[in-house]
Amino acid sequence: MRVRFRLFVIRAAPTLALLGGMVFAIGLLVELLSGRVIGAALSPAVQIALAGLCMAAVMFFVWFSVIGLLLLRQSRAMGSGYGEAYRLIESFHFREAIPLLERSIEEGKENADVLMLLTSAYAYAGQLGKAQATADRAVRLYPDNSGSYITLANGYRIQAAYEEAARALVKATELDPNQPIVWAELGFTEHFSGHREAAFQAFERAAQVVMPAMYGVRVFYHLAQAYAAAGKTQQAVSATARMMSARDGLAIWESGLNALEGTAYGQALRHEIDAIRQSLADADSATIG
Repeated sequence: MRVRFRLFVIRAAPTLALLGGMVFAIGLLVELLSGRVIGAALSPAVQIALAGLCMAAVMFFVWFSVIGLLLLRQSRAMGSGYGEAYRLIESFHFREAIPLLERSIEEGKENADVLMLLTSAYAYAGQLGKAQATADRAVRLYPDNSGSYITLANGYRIQAAYEEAARALVKATELDPNQPIVWAELGFTEHFSGHREAAFQAFERAAQVVMPAMYGVRVFYHLAQAYAAAGKTQQAVSATARMMSARDGLAIWESGLNALEGTAYGQALRHEIDAIRQSLADADSATIG
């Protein structure tokens, strides 16, 4: 309930602040167009404008307060360097993120999320031995946390150890069976392993729940290919349409390819992205035709 309330405030406060600003502007505009000489008494239009201004100010205060509290809680839970490390990893500055995450661990914030980021940072920086050791430690410390096994799978996958990665992700799905992203990751890994039937089953499970576009575009591409190969035309068309609706998510995978340059996993992912791009182009041509 608290999480939902915080999310509501974060999303609603800027909207209400903007609404208050619009009310303020409209109220002033009405007052100016009325030609009324402003005296000691405030007209209804000015009162409404001031009310809108107050609402905007209060909403901005609430929004900044909630964001500040969330950042403070994050620092206490994850360590002082976690937020900056997360931003560095998002911009593919993995080496710069490593000392910040190591500092979080030194501060006693060795939780599953910190270990997951540190594993990714080590792996993408080419320090595969440290990445594997960190992933193994995450599983030892948090054996009932699905994120620990996702961390382990990420380390294996960058080393192109797809069988081991798939086993870790199977364990993650057992711990968190209702998470579509975990099923999608399992499907991708099984696909790279050459286990087409297992990949198809994982993709179908992922497709039962709404997922981010970056996962949807790949999941529905593979489902469209599988349905077409099985002669299930209607399902293939439906999956293709859903792939096209999630096409913007492909850019996220493309942006990370440079960080995977020179790895077998990076080459396999690039090949898949090229195939999806071609499939999207073919679908666009068919739609125009």
